[in-house]
Amino acid sequence: MPTTAVAARTDRIELRTTREEKRLLAAAAALERLDVTSFILRNALPAAREVVDRSERIVLSERDTARVLELLENPPKPTPALLAAARRRSARA
Repeated sequence: MPTTAVAARTDRIELRTTREEKRLLAAAAALERLDVTSFILRNALPAAREVVDRSERIVLSERDTARVLELLENPPKPTPALLAAARRRSARA
Protein backbone atom coordinates (compact mmCIF):
# COMPACT_ATOMS: atom_id res chain seq x y z
CA MET A 1 0.00 0.00 0.00
CA PRO A 2 1.67 3.25 -1.11
CA THR A 3 2.07 5.98 1.44
CA THR A 4 1.81 9.65 0.66
CA ALA A 5 4.10 12.20 2.23
CA VAL A 6 2.29 14.66 4.46
CA ALA A 7 4.00 17.96 5.09
CA ALA A 8 4.63 18.53 8.76
CA ARG A 9 3.14 21.69 10.16
CA THR A 10 6.10 23.37 11.79
CA ASP A 11 5.44 27.08 11.17
CA ARG A 12 3.29 29.07 13.54
CA ILE A 13 0.77 31.87 13.16
CA GLU A 14 -0.41 33.79 16.20
CA LEU A 15 -4.05 34.75 16.22
CA ARG A 16 -5.55 37.15 18.73
CA THR A 17 -9.27 36.85 19.34
CA THR A 18 -11.84 37.86 21.87
CA ARG A 19 -12.91 35.27 24.39
CA GLU A 20 -16.24 34.93 22.55
CA GLU A 21 -14.55 34.44 19.15
CA LYS A 22 -12.30 31.75 20.63
CA ARG A 23 -15.30 30.02 22.22
CA LEU A 24 -17.18 30.12 18.92
CA LEU A 25 -14.23 28.71 16.95
CA ALA A 26 -13.75 25.94 19.52
CA ALA A 27 -17.46 25.06 19.44
CA ALA A 28 -17.55 24.99 15.64
CA ALA A 29 -14.39 22.88 15.50
CA ALA A 30 -15.84 20.43 18.03
CA LEU A 31 -19.05 20.10 16.01
CA GLU A 32 -16.93 19.23 12.96
CA ARG A 33 -14.78 16.89 15.09
CA LEU A 34 -11.67 18.92 14.32
CA ASP A 35 -9.13 20.75 16.41
CA VAL A 36 -9.29 24.55 16.16
CA THR A 37 -6.18 24.75 13.94
CA SER A 38 -7.60 22.28 11.44
CA PHE A 39 -10.97 24.03 11.49
CA ILE A 40 -9.42 27.43 10.79
CA LEU A 41 -7.11 26.11 8.06
CA ARG A 42 -9.89 24.12 6.37
CA ASN A 43 -11.96 27.29 6.09
CA ALA A 44 -9.25 29.91 5.52
CA LEU A 45 -7.04 28.16 2.94
CA PRO A 46 -9.69 27.94 0.18
CA ALA A 47 -10.42 31.65 0.63
CA ALA A 48 -6.69 32.44 0.50
CA ARG A 49 -6.27 30.37 -2.68
CA GLU A 50 -9.19 32.20 -4.31
CA VAL A 51 -7.72 35.62 -3.47
CA VAL A 52 -4.31 34.65 -4.87
CA ASP A 53 -5.80 33.04 -7.99
CA ARG A 54 -7.94 36.10 -8.63
CA SER A 55 -4.94 38.43 -8.34
CA GLU A 56 -2.82 36.30 -10.71
CA ARG A 57 -5.46 36.00 -13.44
CA ILE A 58 -6.32 38.61 -16.03
CA VAL A 59 -9.84 38.43 -17.40
CA LEU A 60 -10.29 40.21 -20.71
CA SER A 61 -13.48 41.33 -22.32
CA GLU A 62 -14.34 39.85 -25.70
CA ARG A 63 -13.20 43.10 -27.36
CA ASP A 64 -9.87 43.12 -25.47
CA THR A 65 -9.29 39.45 -26.27
CA ALA A 66 -9.79 40.16 -29.97
CA ARG A 67 -7.37 43.11 -29.74
CA VAL A 68 -4.65 41.03 -28.04
CA LEU A 69 -5.00 38.27 -30.63
CA GLU A 70 -4.84 40.82 -33.44
CA LEU A 71 -1.66 42.35 -31.99
CA LEU A 72 -0.09 38.92 -31.60
CA GLU A 73 -0.85 38.03 -35.22
CA ASN A 74 0.07 41.49 -36.59
CA PRO A 75 2.46 43.20 -34.18
CA PRO A 76 3.01 46.93 -34.71
CA LYS A 77 6.39 48.22 -35.89
CA PRO A 78 8.68 49.17 -33.01
CA THR A 79 8.62 52.84 -32.05
CA PRO A 80 11.83 54.91 -32.02
CA ALA A 81 11.76 54.86 -28.20
CA LEU A 82 11.56 51.07 -28.15
CA LEU A 83 14.42 50.75 -30.64
CA ALA A 84 16.55 53.12 -28.54
CA ALA A 85 15.80 51.13 -25.40
CA ALA A 86 16.75 47.89 -27.15
CA ARG A 87 20.05 49.45 -28.31
CA ARG A 88 20.81 50.60 -24.76
CA ARG A 89 19.98 47.16 -23.39
CA SER A 90 22.17 45.31 -25.89
CA ALA A 91 25.04 47.75 -25.21
CA ARG A 92 24.93 46.80 -21.50
CA ALA A 93 24.92 43.06 -22.17
